[in-house]
Amino acid sequence: MFKGSMVAIVTPFKADGRFDEEAYRQLIEFQIASGTDAIIPCGTTGESATLDFDEHDYVIKVCIEQVNKRVPVIAGTGANSTAEAIELSQDAKAMGADGLLLVCPYYNKPSQEGIYRHYKAIAEAVALPQVLYNVPGRTGVNMAADTTARLAEIPNVVAIKEASGNLIQISEILTKAGDKIDVISGDDFLTFPMLACGATGVISVSANIIPREVKAMVDAFFAGNLAEARRLHLELLELHNAMFIDANPIPVKTSLALMGKIEPHLRLPLCELGGAHLDKLKAVLKKYKLI
Repeated sequence: MFKGSMVAIVTPFKADGRFDEEAYRQLIEFQIASGTDAIIPCGTTGESATLDFDEHDYVIKVCIEQVNKRVPVIAGTGANSTAEAIELSQDAKAMGADGLLLVCPYYNKPSQEGIYRHYKAIAEAVALPQVLYNVPGRTGVNMAADTTARLAEIPNVVAIKEASGNLIQISEILTKAGDKIDVISGDDFLTFPMLACGATGVISVSANIIPREVKAMVDAFFAGNLAEARRLHLELLELHNAMFIDANPIPVKTSLALMGKIEPHLRLPLCELGGAHLDKLKAVLKKYKLI
């Protein structure tokens, strides 16, 4: 259902910490002009954990309004409280979102049964296509392939953003439930091998700064031009890696600021990139002619 090059868009802030709506709208236009296939507001790259409920809803609302049905909007509405995730998801549906991105409950470290019941409850409460999001490096818990396959039996569970970095687990999901659920890459540096295994696209961090290049790699793969897709994958690898020299989204927001697209502000506990990491990031951006 959701395929191609999709961006987990950042949430820009002003110096006083307020949401920078104008910069956000311009980022959305940059993405659409670059051919991005779907936009995901308020994912973890969008610093959703530091947005209060009203802000969270408003950022999604602005995204839906600015996109204006030109591409799908998959609203990040996950939380480590099932009731909160349902409330955010219901709000997103009322505002016109096309789907939901739901991060696996973080910090609580639920059992596989708890994870299953969490997602099942959201799916039953909100009639929108649901994209599961497995990112154990950030949540502290891994959603096993068997749990994903079990959730794939729920009609509106349509996809999983897999960012476990485990190609064996990803292959197991495709083997057990690939006919019932789409697998989407959640790691830019693994998108090409995941596409080769059967993934349908990527929800990308790097696409915030290089949307055309990420789109070109995915399109080349699906056009059957594997040599070109592989070339682009290898060519972009250093940049993908640079987006994770510090906690996401610090490097990508710093990059956007250096490119003149947003102000360089994050919300605590995230803080600015400094020292050797900043020097390395600048060197990589210069190499790719982004600054």
